[in-house]
Amino acid sequence: MMTDKVLYDVAIIGYGPVGATLAGLLGQEGLKVLVLEREAAIYPLPRAIHFDGEVMRIFQSLGLKDKVLEISRPGIHGMHFVNAEGETLLIRAGSAENGPNGCANNYYFHQPQLEVLLREKVARHANVTVKLKTELLGIEEQNDHVMLTAQNHHTRSIEHYQAKYVVGCDGARSLVRTTMNSPMENLGLRQQWLVFDVLLKEDVQLPPYTIQHCDPERPMTYCNVVGNRRRWEIMVMPDDNQEELVKPENIWKMLARWIRPEQADLERAVIYTFNSLIAEGWRKGRLMLAGDAAHQTPPFLGQGLCAGIRDAANLYWKLKAVITGNTSDAILDTYESERSAHVHEVIGLAVYLGSIIQTTDPEKAAERDRTFREEASREFFMPVSQLGEGLWDGQRQAGGQLFFQPKNAEGIALDDLVGNRFAILHTDQARLTGLTGVLPENADIVPVQMDCKEVGKWLAEKDAEFVVLRPDRYVLGTGKNEAQLKALLSLVS
Repeated sequence: MMTDKVLYDVAIIGYGPVGATLAGLLGQEGLKVLVLEREAAIYPLPRAIHFDGEVMRIFQSLGLKDKVLEISRPGIHGMHFVNAEGETLLIRAGSAENGPNGCANNYYFHQPQLEVLLREKVARHANVTVKLKTELLGIEEQNDHVMLTAQNHHTRSIEHYQAKYVVGCDGARSLVRTTMNSPMENLGLRQQWLVFDVLLKEDVQLPPYTIQHCDPERPMTYCNVVGNRRRWEIMVMPDDNQEELVKPENIWKMLARWIRPEQADLERAVIYTFNSLIAEGWRKGRLMLAGDAAHQTPPFLGQGLCAGIRDAANLYWKLKAVITGNTSDAILDTYESERSAHVHEVIGLAVYLGSIIQTTDPEKAAERDRTFREEASREFFMPVSQLGEGLWDGQRQAGGQLFFQPKNAEGIALDDLVGNRFAILHTDQARLTGLTGVLPENADIVPVQMDCKEVGKWLAEKDAEFVVLRPDRYVLGTGKNEAQLKALLSLVS
Protein backbone atom coordinates (compact mmCIF):
# COMPACT_ATOMS: atom_id res chain seq x y z
CA MET A 1 0.00 0.00 0.00
CA MET A 2 1.26 3.47 -0.91
CA THR A 3 -0.02 6.79 0.47
CA ASP A 4 0.93 9.97 -1.39
CA LYS A 5 1.34 12.73 1.20
CA VAL A 6 0.94 15.53 -1.39
CA LEU A 7 -2.30 17.50 -1.26
CA TYR A 8 -3.07 18.14 -4.92
CA ASP A 9 -5.12 21.14 -5.94
CA VAL A 10 -7.07 19.13 -8.52
CA ALA A 11 -7.23 15.43 -9.32
CA ILE A 12 -8.41 14.55 -12.82
CA ILE A 13 -9.80 11.07 -13.39
CA GLY A 14 -9.31 10.04 -16.99
CA TYR A 15 -6.64 11.11 -19.48
CA GLY A 16 -8.52 11.29 -22.75
CA PRO A 17 -8.66 14.56 -24.71
CA VAL A 18 -10.88 16.28 -22.14
CA GLY A 19 -8.79 15.21 -19.15
CA ALA A 20 -5.57 16.10 -20.95
CA THR A 21 -6.91 19.52 -22.00
CA LEU A 22 -7.99 20.28 -18.44
CA ALA A 23 -4.64 19.09 -17.08
CA GLY A 24 -2.82 21.34 -19.56
CA LEU A 25 -4.94 24.38 -18.73
CA LEU A 26 -4.57 23.89 -14.96
CA GLY A 27 -0.90 23.02 -15.32
CA GLN A 28 0.03 26.22 -17.09
CA GLU A 29 -1.75 28.15 -14.33
CA GLY A 30 0.73 26.65 -11.86
CA LEU A 31 -1.72 24.45 -9.95
CA LYS A 32 -0.62 21.10 -8.52
CA VAL A 33 -2.51 18.51 -10.54
CA LEU A 34 -2.84 14.73 -10.36
CA VAL A 35 -4.11 12.66 -13.30
CA LEU A 36 -5.20 9.05 -12.82
CA GLU A 37 -5.67 6.93 -15.96
CA ARG A 38 -6.34 3.20 -15.91
CA GLU A 39 -5.04 2.53 -19.42
CA ALA A 40 -1.35 2.21 -20.24
CA ALA A 41 -1.46 4.11 -23.53
CA ILE A 42 -3.63 6.25 -25.80
CA TYR A 43 -6.82 4.46 -26.84
CA PRO A 44 -6.36 3.15 -30.42
CA LEU A 45 -9.95 2.50 -31.58
CA PRO A 46 -12.01 4.83 -33.82
CA ARG A 47 -13.08 7.90 -31.89
CA ALA A 48 -13.73 11.60 -32.57
CA ILE A 49 -12.72 13.03 -35.95
CA HIS A 50 -14.10 16.59 -35.81
CA PHE A 51 -13.74 19.73 -33.74
CA ASP A 52 -14.84 23.31 -34.37
CA GLY A 53 -13.28 26.77 -34.39
CA GLU A 54 -13.98 27.44 -30.73
CA VAL A 55 -12.11 24.28 -29.78
CA MET A 56 -9.16 25.28 -31.98
CA ARG A 57 -9.14 28.52 -30.04
CA ILE A 58 -8.87 26.55 -26.79
CA PHE A 59 -5.94 24.64 -28.25
CA GLN A 60 -4.47 28.04 -29.12
CA SER A 61 -4.75 28.98 -25.44
CA LEU A 62 -2.58 25.95 -24.71
CA GLY A 63 0.01 27.11 -27.23
CA LEU A 64 -0.83 24.18 -29.52
CA LYS A 65 -2.58 25.80 -32.48
CA ASP A 66 0.32 25.47 -34.94
CA LYS A 67 0.95 21.85 -34.01
CA VAL A 68 -2.74 20.98 -34.21
CA LEU A 69 -2.93 22.60 -37.64
CA GLU A 70 -0.20 20.19 -38.78
CA ILE A 71 -2.31 17.12 -37.96
CA SER A 72 -5.73 18.41 -39.02
CA ARG A 73 -7.47 19.87 -42.04
CA PRO A 74 -10.16 22.57 -42.29
CA GLY A 75 -13.66 21.36 -43.10
CA ILE A 76 -14.10 23.41 -46.24
CA HIS A 77 -16.55 21.03 -47.95
CA GLY A 78 -19.28 20.64 -45.33
CA MET A 79 -21.77 17.83 -44.76
CA HIS A 80 -24.55 16.55 -47.04
CA PHE A 81 -27.58 14.49 -46.03
CA VAL A 82 -28.44 12.38 -49.07
CA ASN A 83 -31.39 10.00 -49.57
CA ALA A 84 -31.37 6.57 -51.21
CA GLU A 85 -31.81 8.13 -54.67
CA GLY A 86 -28.80 10.40 -54.21
CA GLU A 87 -30.90 13.52 -53.69
CA THR A 88 -29.47 16.06 -51.23
CA LEU A 89 -31.93 16.72 -48.41
CA LEU A 90 -29.93 18.94 -46.09
CA ILE A 91 -26.52 20.64 -45.97
CA ARG A 92 -24.18 22.05 -43.39
CA ALA A 93 -22.03 24.31 -45.51
CA GLY A 94 -18.28 24.33 -45.28
CA SER A 95 -16.02 27.32 -45.82
CA ALA A 96 -12.45 28.02 -46.85
CA GLU A 97 -12.53 31.35 -45.00
CA ASN A 98 -11.59 31.98 -41.38
CA GLY A 99 -14.58 32.33 -39.10
CA PRO A 100 -15.16 34.51 -36.03
CA ASN A 101 -12.70 32.53 -33.92
CA GLY A 102 -9.80 33.56 -36.14
CA CYS A 103 -9.54 30.14 -37.76
CA ALA A 104 -11.63 27.74 -39.82
CA ASN A 105 -15.08 26.92 -38.48
CA ASN A 106 -14.48 23.15 -38.58
CA TYR A 107 -11.53 20.76 -38.59
CA TYR A 108 -11.05 17.03 -39.16
CA PHE A 109 -8.34 15.04 -37.40
CA HIS A 110 -7.24 11.61 -36.13
CA GLN A 111 -7.79 11.52 -32.37
CA PRO A 112 -4.66 9.59 -31.31
CA GLN A 113 -2.48 12.23 -32.99
CA LEU A 114 -4.25 14.99 -31.09
CA GLU A 115 -3.89 13.14 -27.81
CA VAL A 116 -0.13 12.88 -28.34
CA LEU A 117 0.09 16.68 -28.63
CA LEU A 118 -2.07 17.25 -25.55
CA ARG A 119 -0.03 14.83 -23.47
CA GLU A 120 3.24 16.37 -24.63
CA LYS A 121 1.89 19.71 -23.43
CA VAL A 122 1.01 18.29 -20.02
CA ALA A 123 4.41 16.63 -19.70
CA ARG A 124 6.09 20.04 -19.86
CA HIS A 125 4.55 20.99 -16.51
CA ALA A 126 6.44 19.63 -13.52
CA ASN A 127 3.46 20.53 -11.34
CA VAL A 128 1.28 17.91 -13.10
CA THR A 129 1.69 14.27 -12.04
CA VAL A 130 0.30 11.62 -14.39
CA LYS A 131 -0.28 8.06 -13.18
CA LEU A 132 -1.00 5.65 -16.04
CA LYS A 133 -2.23 2.08 -15.43
CA THR A 134 -3.80 3.40 -12.24
CA GLU A 135 -7.51 2.74 -11.81
CA LEU A 136 -9.69 4.68 -9.40
CA LEU A 137 -11.46 2.37 -6.96
CA GLY A 138 -13.03 4.66 -4.40
CA ILE A 139 -13.74 8.27 -3.46
CA GLU A 140 -14.23 9.63 0.03
CA GLU A 141 -14.99 13.31 0.47
CA GLN A 142 -13.62 14.94 3.62
CA ASN A 143 -14.28 18.43 5.01
CA ASP A 144 -11.40 20.10 3.18
CA HIS A 145 -10.23 17.53 0.62
CA VAL A 146 -11.08 14.28 -1.17
CA MET A 147 -9.39 10.93 -0.51
CA LEU A 148 -8.89 8.75 -3.58
CA THR A 149 -8.14 5.03 -3.52
CA ALA A 150 -6.66 3.53 -6.68
CA GLN A 151 -4.92 0.41 -7.87
CA ASN A 152 -1.69 0.47 -9.82
CA HIS A 153 -2.14 -2.26 -12.44
CA HIS A 154 1.60 -2.49 -12.97
CA THR A 155 2.55 -3.20 -9.35
CA ARG A 156 -0.91 -4.40 -8.20
CA SER A 157 -0.52 -2.16 -5.16
CA ILE A 158 -3.28 -0.07 -3.61
CA GLU A 159 -2.51 3.66 -3.61
CA HIS A 160 -4.05 6.60 -1.78
CA TYR A 161 -4.12 10.22 -2.96
CA GLN A 162 -5.70 13.42 -1.69
CA ALA A 163 -6.87 16.48 -3.59
CA LYS A 164 -8.86 19.63 -2.89
CA TYR A 165 -11.11 19.00 -5.90
CA VAL A 166 -11.75 16.06 -8.24
CA VAL A 167 -12.95 16.25 -11.85
CA GLY A 168 -14.29 13.09 -13.42
CA CYS A 169 -13.28 12.95 -17.07
CA ASP A 170 -13.73 9.20 -16.86
CA GLY A 171 -16.21 8.64 -19.65
CA ALA A 172 -19.65 7.15 -20.06
CA ARG A 173 -19.25 4.67 -17.18
CA SER A 174 -17.86 7.31 -14.83
CA LEU A 175 -17.12 6.17 -11.29
CA VAL A 176 -17.05 9.81 -10.23
CA ARG A 177 -20.60 10.30 -11.55
CA THR A 178 -21.74 7.12 -9.80
CA THR A 179 -20.22 8.36 -6.54
CA MET A 180 -22.00 11.70 -6.99
CA ASN A 181 -25.27 9.86 -7.62
CA SER A 182 -26.01 12.11 -10.60
CA PRO A 183 -28.77 10.58 -12.77
CA MET A 184 -28.63 10.74 -16.56
CA GLU A 185 -31.44 12.38 -18.54
CA ASN A 186 -32.18 10.56 -21.81
CA LEU A 187 -32.88 12.94 -24.70
CA GLY A 188 -34.28 10.29 -27.00
CA LEU A 189 -31.61 8.56 -29.09
CA ARG A 190 -29.92 5.23 -28.43
CA GLN A 191 -28.69 3.20 -31.40
CA GLN A 192 -25.82 0.87 -32.21
CA TRP A 193 -23.53 1.69 -35.13
CA LEU A 194 -20.53 -0.06 -36.64
CA VAL A 195 -17.57 2.34 -36.84
CA PHE A 196 -14.31 1.83 -38.72
CA ASP A 197 -11.61 3.64 -40.68
CA VAL A 198 -9.94 2.73 -43.95
CA LEU A 199 -6.52 3.89 -45.11
CA LEU A 200 -6.40 4.45 -48.86
CA LYS A 201 -3.55 2.81 -50.77
CA GLU A 202 -4.34 4.60 -54.04
CA ASP A 203 -6.38 7.53 -55.28
CA VAL A 204 -10.05 6.58 -54.99
CA GLN A 205 -12.78 8.87 -56.30
CA LEU A 206 -14.57 9.55 -53.02
CA PRO A 207 -16.37 12.80 -52.13
CA PRO A 208 -14.36 15.43 -50.25
CA TYR A 209 -17.35 16.25 -48.03
CA THR A 210 -19.08 14.24 -45.32
CA ILE A 211 -22.14 12.29 -46.45
CA GLN A 212 -25.00 11.10 -44.27
CA HIS A 213 -26.56 8.35 -46.40
CA CYS A 214 -30.22 8.51 -45.37
CA ASP A 215 -31.05 5.16 -46.97
CA PRO A 216 -33.76 3.28 -45.05
CA GLU A 217 -32.29 -0.06 -46.12
CA ARG A 218 -28.92 0.73 -44.50
CA PRO A 219 -28.16 4.19 -43.06
CA MET A 220 -24.46 5.08 -43.28
CA THR A 221 -22.06 7.94 -42.71
CA TYR A 222 -18.95 8.60 -44.78
CA CYS A 223 -16.27 11.15 -43.90
CA ASN A 224 -13.03 12.30 -45.46
CA VAL A 225 -10.98 12.54 -42.27
CA VAL A 226 -7.39 13.63 -42.88
CA GLY A 227 -4.64 12.45 -45.24
CA ASN A 228 -5.55 9.03 -46.64
CA ARG A 229 -7.89 8.21 -43.75
CA ARG A 230 -11.62 7.75 -44.43
CA ARG A 231 -14.33 6.94 -41.88
CA TRP A 232 -17.48 4.90 -42.32
CA GLU A 233 -20.21 4.45 -39.77
CA ILE A 234 -22.92 1.90 -40.53
CA MET A 235 -26.14 1.58 -38.59
CA VAL A 236 -26.72 -1.82 -36.99
CA MET A 237 -30.08 -3.16 -38.15
CA PRO A 238 -32.42 -5.33 -36.04
CA ASP A 239 -31.70 -8.51 -37.98
CA ASP A 240 -27.91 -8.09 -38.07
CA ASN A 241 -25.65 -10.74 -36.60
CA GLN A 242 -23.12 -8.47 -34.93
CA GLU A 243 -20.34 -11.05 -34.96
CA GLU A 244 -20.75 -11.40 -38.71
CA LEU A 245 -21.21 -7.67 -39.28
CA VAL A 246 -17.72 -6.75 -38.06
CA LYS A 247 -15.93 -9.32 -40.24
CA PRO A 248 -13.82 -7.65 -42.97
CA GLU A 249 -15.39 -9.63 -45.81
CA ASN A 250 -18.84 -8.40 -44.84
CA ILE A 251 -17.68 -4.83 -44.33
CA TRP A 252 -16.18 -4.76 -47.82
CA LYS A 253 -19.47 -6.03 -49.28
CA MET A 254 -21.30 -3.05 -47.73
CA LEU A 255 -18.71 -0.68 -49.23
CA ALA A 256 -18.63 -2.28 -52.67
CA ARG A 257 -20.30 0.63 -54.46
CA TRP A 258 -17.52 3.03 -53.36
CA ILE A 259 -14.30 1.12 -52.77
CA ARG A 260 -12.65 -2.31 -53.22
CA PRO A 261 -10.49 -4.21 -50.70
CA GLU A 262 -7.35 -3.87 -52.80
CA GLN A 263 -7.67 -0.07 -52.71
CA ALA A 264 -7.44 0.39 -48.94
CA ASP A 265 -6.56 -1.22 -45.64
CA LEU A 266 -9.34 -1.67 -43.13
CA GLU A 267 -8.29 -0.26 -39.76
CA ARG A 268 -10.30 -1.36 -36.75
CA ALA A 269 -14.00 -2.04 -36.63
CA VAL A 270 -16.05 -1.74 -33.47
CA ILE A 271 -19.73 -1.42 -32.61
CA TYR A 272 -20.58 1.63 -30.54
CA THR A 273 -23.87 2.62 -28.93
CA PHE A 274 -24.71 6.22 -29.80
CA ASN A 275 -26.45 7.86 -26.85
CA SER A 276 -28.09 11.21 -26.06
CA LEU A 277 -27.61 11.62 -22.32
CA ILE A 278 -26.88 14.48 -19.95
CA ALA A 279 -26.16 14.28 -16.24
CA GLU A 280 -28.34 16.08 -13.73
CA GLY A 281 -25.76 17.43 -11.31
CA TRP A 282 -22.27 18.19 -12.63
CA ARG A 283 -21.01 19.24 -9.21
CA LYS A 284 -21.45 17.77 -5.76
CA GLY A 285 -19.22 19.39 -3.15
CA ARG A 286 -15.63 18.83 -4.25
CA LEU A 287 -16.54 16.47 -7.09
CA MET A 288 -17.27 17.56 -10.67
CA LEU A 289 -17.90 15.98 -14.07
CA ALA A 290 -16.67 16.87 -17.56
CA GLY A 291 -16.86 15.38 -21.03
CA ASP A 292 -18.66 12.06 -21.56
CA ALA A 293 -19.01 11.66 -17.81
CA ALA A 294 -21.37 14.66 -17.89
CA HIS A 295 -23.00 14.26 -21.33
CA GLN A 296 -23.03 11.95 -24.34
CA THR A 297 -23.80 13.38 -27.76
CA PRO A 298 -24.73 11.42 -30.91
CA PRO A 299 -22.01 11.97 -33.55
CA PHE A 300 -24.16 13.44 -36.30
CA LEU A 301 -22.86 16.95 -35.55
CA GLY A 302 -19.32 16.01 -34.56
CA GLN A 303 -19.82 17.82 -31.25
CA GLY A 304 -19.12 15.18 -28.60
CA LEU A 305 -15.44 16.04 -28.20
CA CYS A 306 -16.17 19.75 -28.62
CA ALA A 307 -18.60 19.75 -25.70
CA GLY A 308 -16.01 18.17 -23.42
CA ILE A 309 -13.24 20.57 -24.42
CA ARG A 310 -15.63 23.48 -23.76
CA ASP A 311 -16.24 22.02 -20.30
CA ALA A 312 -12.51 22.14 -19.57
CA ALA A 313 -12.23 25.76 -20.75
CA ASN A 314 -15.18 26.81 -18.61
CA LEU A 315 -13.99 25.01 -15.49
CA TYR A 316 -10.21 25.51 -15.28
CA TRP A 317 -10.15 29.24 -14.50
CA LYS A 318 -12.93 28.89 -11.95
CA LEU A 319 -10.99 26.18 -10.12
CA LYS A 320 -7.92 28.40 -10.21
CA ALA A 321 -9.86 31.34 -8.75
CA VAL A 322 -11.15 29.20 -5.89
CA ILE A 323 -7.87 27.48 -5.12
CA THR A 324 -5.87 30.71 -5.13
CA GLY A 325 -8.41 32.29 -2.78
CA ASN A 326 -9.64 34.96 -5.19
CA THR A 327 -13.29 33.91 -4.85
CA SER A 328 -15.54 31.49 -2.98
CA ASP A 329 -16.23 28.03 -4.33
CA ALA A 330 -19.81 29.09 -5.08
CA ILE A 331 -18.41 30.08 -8.47
CA LEU A 332 -18.18 26.36 -9.29
CA ASP A 333 -21.98 26.15 -9.25
CA THR A 334 -22.00 28.33 -12.39
CA TYR A 335 -20.18 25.59 -14.31
CA GLU A 336 -23.22 23.39 -14.91
CA SER A 337 -25.69 26.24 -15.23
CA GLU A 338 -23.55 27.88 -17.92
CA ARG A 339 -22.67 24.76 -19.90
CA SER A 340 -25.79 22.62 -19.59
CA ALA A 341 -28.05 24.81 -21.72
CA HIS A 342 -25.72 24.73 -24.72
CA VAL A 343 -25.13 20.99 -24.34
CA HIS A 344 -28.89 20.39 -24.30
CA GLU A 345 -29.26 22.43 -27.48
CA VAL A 346 -26.43 20.64 -29.29
CA ILE A 347 -27.66 17.19 -28.27
CA GLY A 348 -31.18 18.16 -29.32
CA LEU A 349 -29.98 19.11 -32.80
CA ALA A 350 -27.90 15.92 -33.05
CA VAL A 351 -30.95 13.84 -32.08
CA TYR A 352 -33.00 15.62 -34.76
CA LEU A 353 -30.35 14.95 -37.41
CA GLY A 354 -30.16 11.36 -36.20
CA SER A 355 -33.90 11.01 -36.74
CA ILE A 356 -33.35 12.02 -40.36
CA ILE A 357 -30.59 9.55 -41.13
CA GLN A 358 -31.89 6.70 -38.96
CA THR A 359 -35.32 6.54 -40.63
CA THR A 360 -35.68 2.90 -41.73
CA ASP A 361 -39.39 2.75 -42.54
CA PRO A 362 -39.69 3.21 -46.34
CA GLU A 363 -42.98 5.12 -46.11
CA LYS A 364 -41.65 7.47 -43.44
CA ALA A 365 -38.48 7.94 -45.49
CA ALA A 366 -40.56 8.86 -48.55
CA GLU A 367 -42.53 11.37 -46.49
CA ARG A 368 -39.28 12.78 -45.10
CA ASP A 369 -37.95 13.26 -48.61
CA ARG A 370 -41.15 15.01 -49.75
CA THR A 371 -40.97 17.37 -46.77
CA PHE A 372 -37.41 18.41 -47.55
CA ARG A 373 -38.22 18.97 -51.23
CA GLU A 374 -40.93 21.44 -50.20
CA GLU A 375 -38.72 23.40 -47.80
CA ALA A 376 -37.27 26.64 -49.11
CA SER A 377 -34.00 26.27 -47.20
CA ARG A 378 -32.12 23.05 -46.73
CA GLU A 379 -29.14 24.39 -44.82
CA PHE A 380 -28.65 24.05 -41.08
CA PHE A 381 -26.27 25.80 -38.70
CA MET A 382 -24.61 25.07 -35.39
CA PRO A 383 -26.19 26.61 -32.29
CA VAL A 384 -24.39 29.82 -31.29
CA SER A 385 -22.21 29.37 -28.22
CA GLN A 386 -24.19 31.11 -25.49
CA LEU A 387 -23.77 30.53 -21.77
CA GLY A 388 -26.71 29.66 -19.59
CA GLU A 389 -27.31 31.54 -16.36
CA GLY A 390 -24.07 32.16 -14.54
CA LEU A 391 -21.12 34.48 -14.22
CA TRP A 392 -21.93 37.24 -16.71
CA ASP A 393 -23.98 40.42 -16.87
CA GLY A 394 -27.47 39.66 -18.07
CA GLN A 395 -28.58 43.30 -17.88
CA ARG A 396 -26.78 44.50 -21.00
CA GLN A 397 -26.32 43.18 -24.52
CA ALA A 398 -23.85 40.43 -25.41
CA GLY A 399 -23.24 39.04 -21.92
CA GLY A 400 -22.52 35.32 -22.03
CA GLN A 401 -21.66 35.30 -25.75
CA LEU A 402 -18.39 33.97 -27.11
CA PHE A 403 -16.39 36.99 -28.30
CA PHE A 404 -14.77 36.83 -31.71
CA GLN A 405 -10.99 36.93 -32.21
CA PRO A 406 -9.80 40.04 -34.07
CA LYS A 407 -6.22 41.13 -34.70
CA ASN A 408 -4.66 44.42 -33.66
CA ALA A 409 -2.86 46.88 -35.96
CA GLU A 410 0.30 44.77 -35.77
CA GLY A 411 -1.58 41.64 -36.83
CA ILE A 412 -1.45 39.94 -33.41
CA ALA A 413 -4.54 37.89 -32.54
CA LEU A 414 -6.56 38.90 -29.49
CA ASP A 415 -6.02 35.68 -27.54
CA ASP A 416 -2.25 35.91 -28.01
CA LEU A 417 -2.34 39.48 -26.67
CA VAL A 418 -4.45 38.62 -23.64
CA GLY A 419 -3.30 35.17 -22.61
CA ASN A 420 -5.57 33.18 -20.32
CA ARG A 421 -6.71 36.18 -18.28
CA PHE A 422 -9.62 38.55 -17.89
CA ALA A 423 -9.36 41.42 -20.34
CA ILE A 424 -10.82 44.90 -20.92
CA LEU A 425 -11.04 45.84 -24.60
CA HIS A 426 -11.37 49.43 -25.72
CA THR A 427 -10.70 51.17 -29.02
CA ASP A 428 -9.30 54.34 -27.36
CA GLN A 429 -6.06 54.11 -25.40
CA ALA A 430 -6.69 57.26 -23.34
CA ARG A 431 -10.12 56.09 -22.20
CA LEU A 432 -8.73 52.62 -21.52
CA THR A 433 -6.01 54.10 -19.31
CA GLY A 434 -8.63 56.01 -17.35
CA LEU A 435 -10.73 52.90 -16.82
CA THR A 436 -7.85 50.86 -15.49
CA GLY A 437 -7.57 53.27 -12.58
CA VAL A 438 -10.58 51.57 -10.98
CA LEU A 439 -9.06 48.08 -11.13
CA PRO A 440 -8.39 46.44 -7.75
CA GLU A 441 -4.74 46.22 -6.72
CA ASN A 442 -3.01 43.19 -8.24
CA ALA A 443 -6.05 42.51 -10.42
CA ASP A 444 -5.33 39.80 -12.98
CA ILE A 445 -6.99 41.77 -15.79
CA VAL A 446 -5.27 42.75 -19.02
CA PRO A 447 -6.18 46.12 -20.61
CA VAL A 448 -6.03 45.84 -24.40
CA GLN A 449 -6.49 48.54 -27.00
CA MET A 450 -8.09 47.03 -30.10
CA ASP A 451 -8.42 49.97 -32.47
CA CYS A 452 -9.82 47.96 -35.34
CA LYS A 453 -13.03 48.28 -37.32
CA GLU A 454 -14.46 44.97 -36.15
CA VAL A 455 -14.23 45.84 -32.44
CA GLY A 456 -15.42 49.41 -32.98
CA LYS A 457 -18.45 48.21 -34.93
CA TRP A 458 -19.24 45.53 -32.34
CA LEU A 459 -19.09 48.01 -29.46
CA ALA A 460 -21.24 50.52 -31.33
CA GLU A 461 -23.89 47.87 -31.97
CA LYS A 462 -23.92 47.09 -28.25
CA ASP A 463 -24.05 50.78 -27.29
CA ALA A 464 -20.85 50.32 -25.30
CA GLU A 465 -17.34 51.79 -25.02
CA PHE A 466 -15.63 48.70 -23.66
CA VAL A 467 -16.14 44.96 -23.21
CA VAL A 468 -14.81 42.74 -20.43
CA LEU A 469 -13.85 39.20 -21.43
CA ARG A 470 -13.44 36.16 -19.22
CA PRO A 471 -10.43 33.84 -19.52
CA ASP A 472 -12.53 31.49 -21.67
CA ARG A 473 -13.23 34.40 -24.13
CA TYR A 474 -16.90 34.72 -23.20
CA VAL A 475 -18.24 38.20 -22.56
CA LEU A 476 -18.53 39.09 -18.88
CA GLY A 477 -20.30 42.29 -19.88
CA THR A 478 -20.06 45.67 -21.58
CA GLY A 479 -20.15 49.23 -20.33
CA LYS A 480 -19.46 52.92 -20.86
CA ASN A 481 -18.03 54.20 -17.59
CA GLU A 482 -16.09 53.42 -14.43
CA ALA A 483 -19.20 52.61 -12.39
CA GLN A 484 -20.30 49.96 -14.88
CA LEU A 485 -16.79 48.50 -14.95
CA LYS A 486 -16.78 48.24 -11.16
CA ALA A 487 -20.14 46.50 -11.25
CA LEU A 488 -18.83 43.95 -13.75
CA LEU A 489 -15.69 43.27 -11.75
CA SER A 490 -17.80 42.70 -8.64
CA LEU A 491 -19.25 39.64 -10.35
CA VAL A 492 -15.89 37.88 -10.17
CA SER A 493 -14.48 39.17 -6.90
